[in-house]
Amino acid sequence: MKLGFEEVQAPYSSPSQSARVWTEAWVQRELYCPNCGCPSLEKFPNNRPAADFHCTDCNEEFELKSQKTKFGERVLDGAYRTMRNRVIASNNPNLLLLNYSLSDFGVSNLFVVPKHFFTPDTLEKRKPLAETARRAGWTGCNILLSQIPASGKIYLVRDKQLQPKKAVLRAWKNTLFLRDEPASNKGWLLDVMRCVESLRKREFQLDDVYAFEKHLSELYPNNQNVRPKIRQQLQYLRDKGYLEFLSRGNYRLRS
Repeated sequence: MKLGFEEVQAPYSSPSQSARVWTEAWVQRELYCPNCGCPSLEKFPNNRPAADFHCTDCNEEFELKSQKTKFGERVLDGAYRTMRNRVIASNNPNLLLLNYSLSDFGVSNLFVVPKHFFTPDTLEKRKPLAETARRAGWTGCNILLSQIPASGKIYLVRDKQLQPKKAVLRAWKNTLFLRDEPASNKGWLLDVMRCVESLRKREFQLDDVYAFEKHLSELYPNNQNVRPKIRQQLQYLRDKGYLEFLSRGNYRLRS
C-alpha cells in the first residue's frame, strides 16, 4: 500500500473539493477491505446515500470522511433522523476516517469504525437550521467518537506508518460478536468495554471495574443492580472471546 496521492493537478479550485477527489481515488486504488482482506474496494456511483465504497467479495459498505487535521471527539454527519434509523436497523455503513497532508501529498492517518459500534447514543442531535437557511428546519447530527471504545477504532495507517494487515483483520474479527446484539442492548456492553480499556492494563480484577460503579449508575439511573450488571457484561465479553478469564475475579484483555 502506497500512502501518496498519485494525482498531480488539482481538479477543483477549492482545496477541500480537490482533497475529496484525491482521497477517494486513493481509497479505491490502495485500500483493502478490513473485514475480509480483499485487496481493493469499489466506489459506488456518486450521490448514493450514506456509503461511498463497497467490497465486491464480502459486500461490506464504507463511508469515507477525510480532513487535514486529526479527528477529535465529534465527526459531522448527515440528517439525525436518517442516521438514527440506520443505526437502529443496523444497515449503516462502516466509517473510514482519513486525515491527509497536502505538504506530503498523502495519507497521514486512517482508521475504521466498524458499524457494530454505532448506537443511538453515539449520535448527537444538532440544532435545526434557522428559518432563513435554504434548508430551514433541517437537523443534522454528529458522531461522538468519544463514545466509541478504542477497540472500535482500528488503525490501518497511524502517523504515516502502515499497520500490519494481519493485525487489522484480527482486530476487526475480535469485535464482530457485537453485530449479533441489537442497538438497544449494546449500550451496557460498550460502556463496560470503555471502562475496561480505560484501566490501561491487559490484566485486571473485578474490583477495578467496580470502581466505575458510580459512573455507570449515572449513565443508567434506573438500574439499581449495577454490580450484577457489570459481572453479566464481563461474562458475556469472556464468552465471546473479548476477555480471558484467569481466575475468580481476574481477567485479561485478549490482544
